[in-house]
Amino acid sequence: MNSSKHTFSISLFLGSLALVFSILSCGSGASNETLVIEENTDENIISVSNSQFQASAMQLGKMDTFQFSEKVHTTGMFDVPPGHKASVSAYFGGYVKESELLPGEIAKKGQTLFTLENPAYIQMQQDFLEVKNHISFLKSDYERQKSLSEENISSQKKFLQAETEYNSALTQYEALKKKLVLMNIDSNNLTAENMTSVISVKSPISGFITSVEASKGMFLNPSDIAITITNTEHMHMELRVFENDLHKIKVGQKVIFKRQNDPNKTFTATINLINKAIDEENRSVLVHCHLDNEEDELLFIPGMYVEAEILTSNQTEMALPEAAVIEIEGNYYVLVKIGSENGASIFEKRIVKVGITENGFTSILNAQDFKPNTEFLISGAFNLIME
Repeated sequence: MNSSKHTFSISLFLGSLALVFSILSCGSGASNETLVIEENTDENIISVSNSQFQASAMQLGKMDTFQFSEKVHTTGMFDVPPGHKASVSAYFGGYVKESELLPGEIAKKGQTLFTLENPAYIQMQQDFLEVKNHISFLKSDYERQKSLSEENISSQKKFLQAETEYNSALTQYEALKKKLVLMNIDSNNLTAENMTSVISVKSPISGFITSVEASKGMFLNPSDIAITITNTEHMHMELRVFENDLHKIKVGQKVIFKRQNDPNKTFTATINLINKAIDEENRSVLVHCHLDNEEDELLFIPGMYVEAEILTSNQTEMALPEAAVIEIEGNYYVLVKIGSENGASIFEKRIVKVGITENGFTSILNAQDFKPNTEFLISGAFNLIME
């Protein structure tokens, strides 16, 4: 009898215990679910004490309108107009006698670049003087025969012969005279006593010597380039714009570019010409740009590579300072002030959709999700969000 009572007590105890565990288990499950929700909410809520706010130099700000520019990114190089470049060679072959200029030196228009020596130059001057002296006799004979022919004293045949000889000599005289001009020899002052075997080659333009191929003692053919000269007074940019961006480009648009060795310094230019021919190889068009500040031309040299942005249009959008928007794994977040508690500022982490970033501001595409007077943490948000 005692044994039955004892067994019944144990069974009752175990049943009660099972009921308790069942209740606790249900209660525990409800408690855990609430805890998870609270943790997700807490991750988006950040409290910042007043001392921390001041020590970290945090700042609050509101969303405002900002004008953004649509840009076309392009590359190109600096160049000068074709008329500002010269490849200098000699019209007549000869041995280089003097050549003292070096790349980088300045040459003035008409300045002697180098001299050539060749005995054949003397023969050309001799031929010129002989024709010059003989032409006076031929001219006199031609005029005499013409007068006699008109008076029927002399035959027409003699007149025509004298005319032919005179015209032939005159042609030879003018041809040799022009050759002497190309040799930089003054035909008017040329005499048998001052004939020379040395001629000078002068600079056709003013500019910088960019290359020197001629050296003293070498034989220079008329087809050989001896010196190249570039005048940098009208430096411009030639940018390549691809075909799919060409419809956005217009004359008069602004261009922003930087030097590769000085990314903090910004320069501006303006589109002046747009080529009408497409490069079949890379499907691009050359766009000719002039620098807005002519003094900046001195900072660049022809052939220098440049990366540029063409400002094609302007649009006004709601924006926040770039430092207020933090990217995490492809998503963008901001901190919105939702209140204060015990001297601390309470912020909520909110997701935003961003557009263009320019000059320290980022456009917010879902600005309508925020009230007009919403305050954002615009300085110091990075450390708080990343923690």
